[in-house]
Amino acid sequence: MRRTVLAPLALAAVLMGVQPASAAPAGAGTGAGWDPAPSAPWDIGAGLRCDFPIHGEPVIDKVMRLVLDTYPDGTARRVVYKGDLVVRVTNTQTGAFYDADASGSAMVEHRTDGSQFWAVHGPVLAGVGEGGGNLPRGLYIIDGVYTMDISSGGYKSVNLVHGTTDDLCARID
Repeated sequence: MRRTVLAPLALAAVLMGVQPASAAPAGAGTGAGWDPAPSAPWDIGAGLRCDFPIHGEPVIDKVMRLVLDTYPDGTARRVVYKGDLVVRVTNTQTGAFYDADASGSAMVEHRTDGSQFWAVHGPVLAGVGEGGGNLPRGLYIIDGVYTMDISSGGYKSVNLVHGTTDDLCARID
């Protein structure tokens, strides 16, 4: 595991360009308390995050979400996520896999321009495309206390206050 301190402030865990493992559509949920926020399996082609194609699938998914605030049209503005999440990340060329603990908690602000701001404590799975963030292209578990700012175009700026980044591509190469 590599310890990295990134230039201050900005978080986002929009998983590799795939939704962050615990993200659910803005506006989903009953509004009556905590709702399940299940993660779907995903596939990403070679060269987009890792040099090889990868598949991700939850093996433990107990993530819940609580909508704190909505816009006038009823879509979620601020949402809290928490719960156990372990995603099996597989190199589909070799079959090598790693079970990544992404059981962090986060408060996500969904902005009207499509951007998002994440305030996170604990591990979250995040993918970054080439030139798509202040981390190099890759798939990471970012763990610690941090923020992530995701622009409406998908650029991810991670501000790690205290924590680590774990390059999952290296783990399954």
